Amino acid sequence: MNDRATDSETFLTLQEIVAAARRALAPGPWNYLIGGAETETTVRRNRLALDSLAFRPRVLRDVRRVDASSAFLGRPVRLPVLLAPVGGMESLVDGGAATAARAAAAFGVPQMLSSVCAPGLEQTAAAADALRVFQLYVRGDDPWVDDWVRRARDNGYAAFCLTVDTACYSRRERDLVARYVKPWRADAAKGTQFQAALSWDQVRRFHDKHDLPLILKGIASAEDAAIAVEHGVEVVYVSNHGGRQLDHGLGSIAVLPQVVEAVAGRAEVWVDGGFMRGSDVVKAIALGARCVGLGRLACLGLAAGGVAGLVRTLEILEEEIRTCLGLLGVTSLAQLKPEHLCAAPPVCVPGVLSAFPLLGD
Repeated sequence: MNDRATDSETFLTLQEIVAAARRALAPGPWNYLIGGAETETTVRRNRLALDSLAFRPRVLRDVRRVDASSAFLGRPVRLPVLLAPVGGMESLVDGGAATAARAAAAFGVPQMLSSVCAPGLEQTAAAADALRVFQLYVRGDDPWVDDWVRRARDNGYAAFCLTVDTACYSRRERDLVARYVKPWRADAAKGTQFQAALSWDQVRRFHDKHDLPLILKGIASAEDAAIAVEHGVEVVYVSNHGGRQLDHGLGSIAVLPQVVEAVAGRAEVWVDGGFMRGSDVVKAIALGARCVGLGRLACLGLAAGGVAGLVRTLEILEEEIRTCLGLLGVTSLAQLKPEHLCAAPPVCVPGVLSAFPLLGD
């Protein structure tokens, strides 16, 4: 599925990319990619929260030159997005994270590598000269964490991320019903006591010992965002793990404004959770996010056509973002404000792929 020709004539829409990914993946990996925890309510609320925001455009503005570029940890990037960490990406595309790294470098966006994704930290870094961040599930003691930090620094990772919403493993019923066992789960069980014990003490220790910028991924409340900033965290990453951890959580973009208010400019705020279209990215930036993580969408692009498939996904996303900005009457992301949005009733039943209505035709 990685060798097929993929260009602007092969895929004209994101809907076609999703359909191609569905054809390419076996049932186990497909359900792993699109599924969530238990009733999958949080998955649906991610989409519901995005669909419950409407745009308020301004007209008669000169929008001949629309710039969708941004900055990531002070470095220029083509779009305000990153490839979010996805464990077991190697089950979705040959080469796993290394393939994603090559696509990230080719297009010009950063990649966040999951510690449970092959081919691993060093080989992914060697695969391409991409702007990269490392994400760790804490499954060992303090020296074990320190070794990961050393390896990340030595291999050019620009920042280090701790995922903080996995104190307990969720029950993902699509996988359980299908008896689909992710390749890392058996080994991961040995480290569950470290994940469960992770606390603010480890966050403080990280800053006392290491100089890499620290990201906390999995913040879902204003209270925890405020504590994170008090501990010197450089990035507060709003996430509910794509609806794959706590069931019946709020949609990420519904939480975003309160987190932005609590952070009050003292750290960057990133967000992921259900973002599938250019308009979704624009909504997040308007509400104060600096960067939007793409997990499922990036994997769908990879499954549809490897490096070329993901690059084409990002090209279409860029076109959607630029179109949205121009029709809102702005020429850059910096001009977006919360006033460009308002509450509105959704028009369709939310679901992990409900952003692509033509798939049902």
